[in-house]
Amino acid sequence: MNGNDISLRALVDKWLAPTLSMPARVTQVGRLLATHSRYVRIEGRTSSGPFTIVFFRHGDGSWCVFPPVTTTPAMCPRLNAH
Repeated sequence: MNGNDISLRALVDKWLAPTLSMPARVTQVGRLLATHSRYVRIEGRTSSGPFTIVFFRHGDGSWCVFPPVTTTPAMCPRLNAH
C-alpha cells in the first residue's frame, strides 16, 4: 500500500456523509470476474432519496470509485538473429 491511501471508511464518510438519521450501509460485497478485484456497494440516503456508490479495491490496496484497469496479454515478438 502506498502512503496516500485513504481507508474505505474515510471514503464513505467523505462521499456519503452518513448520520444517525441517514446512515450508509453495505448492500453488496464481491469480486470482479475479470480482475478478481474486490468491490463494495454502499447505499446512502439524502433528502431526495437513496443512492448507491460502488468502491473498487486496486492492486496497491487503495479504494476508488472507478474499477482497476485490467491487464491484457500482449505479444512480444522475438528477433531471431542467426
